[in-house]
Amino acid sequence: MSEVFIGLGGNLGDREALMAEALRRLDATPGVKVVAVSSLYETKPVGLTQQPDFLNLVAKLKTELPPYALLNTCLRVETELGRERRERWGPRTVDLDVLWCEGVAQADEKLTIPHPRMHERAFVLVPLAELAPKLKLDGVPVAELVGALGEEGSGVRKKGALFWRESKKAE
Repeated sequence: MSEVFIGLGGNLGDREALMAEALRRLDATPGVKVVAVSSLYETKPVGLTQQPDFLNLVAKLKTELPPYALLNTCLRVETELGRERRERWGPRTVDLDVLWCEGVAQADEKLTIPHPRMHERAFVLVPLAELAPKLKLDGVPVAELVGALGEEGSGVRKKGALFWRESKKAE
């Protein structure tokens, strides 16, 4: 199984509930296991700024799926949870981005791994650093990239943990 990091974000509807459901659906997919989830972070929108703030997190997966099958799974989950693609950087219920896949480097019109702009985005780097501070992007550990943002440059506000797994009742 390969290690993969997925970025999740959204700014419409019940943001926490939608991200929790996205994680449950990913975890329920054959060949995919969610093994760790960062804290939730609130961020201002990028690009189109006249919209609600986003919640973001990063999930670490173990998967048997090849990259395109994983991408298709992410797109299916987005659609099932009401994602409508109307405008670039526009508001959305949930967005799932394949950020990094163990041993994969590729770039084409459908999928680029590692994600081409994640090293510029605090809303990706900060939660990713929680899960994989030593992961290198362009030869630089994620923790160093976060440090270079500085306190004011990050623009992310930690909101706490997302409880996405159903709790088991005591027997």
